[in-house]
Amino acid sequence: MTQESQRFSLTWKVIAGLVSIITLLGLFIIGVVYQLSSSALRDQFDQRTLAIATNLSDAAAAPVVSKNVLELSGLVRKYALLPGVEYAFIDDGKGAVIAHTLGTFPPELKETVSTEGKLRMQRRALRFRGNIVYETSVPILGGQVGAAHLGMRGDFVEREIRGAILPIIGIIAVILLAGIVISSVLVWVMTRPIRRLRNVADSMSKGDLDTPVILGIGSHDEIGDLARSLERMRSSLKAAMSRVSDG
Repeated sequence: MTQESQRFSLTWKVIAGLVSIITLLGLFIIGVVYQLSSSALRDQFDQRTLAIATNLSDAAAAPVVSKNVLELSGLVRKYALLPGVEYAFIDDGKGAVIAHTLGTFPPELKETVSTEGKLRMQRRALRFRGNIVYETSVPILGGQVGAAHLGMRGDFVEREIRGAILPIIGIIAVILLAGIVISSVLVWVMTRPIRRLRNVADSMSKGDLDTPVILGIGSHDEIGDLARSLERMRSSLKAAMSRVSDG
């Protein structure tokens, strides 16, 4: 490996190190943002589902008491048209479903109709027709006359969460990519004077003592100190060579 390729290799090692650090930090930030945002959005969906189920419970109270099945059927169908809702149904608190939106009521949902815990709101996740559904049950009139059940499609919830989070992650990824590019350019620019001074030192080691060191000689930083040291060394070596030649 030549000296020039060794110098480039060192520069690229520095750049690769910075890129690795920024990438790892970026992945960590993206992971944290995704987890926190996903959890917060999921809580919001739970609250939204609870609000819809509570409204259904309140609206169903009078028809349930009056045993108006036709009105209940229209009510649950209206709520089933809301975005993401897979089904809605009303049970009478005794294990019987009195209105629903599913044609023939599926046997797997009958297991969710329980007289136990009918006095409080319930949430559960279940597999329905091959898909995950998040069901929320809210008692009607404190559980005295039954409960309202609302099932939200899991794929809808996940899609909405991804739709909200991905733009944020995209912005973070763009910022990280910009940071990688800027850092790489800065490293390349900052190491260029060092590489050029190295070339001057190489020339001096090969006997070129007539070319003065000009690069960085007037700067007041480490590059300037190195340039002035090289110039003093060049002058001293040239004077020594002159004395040897004169002698």
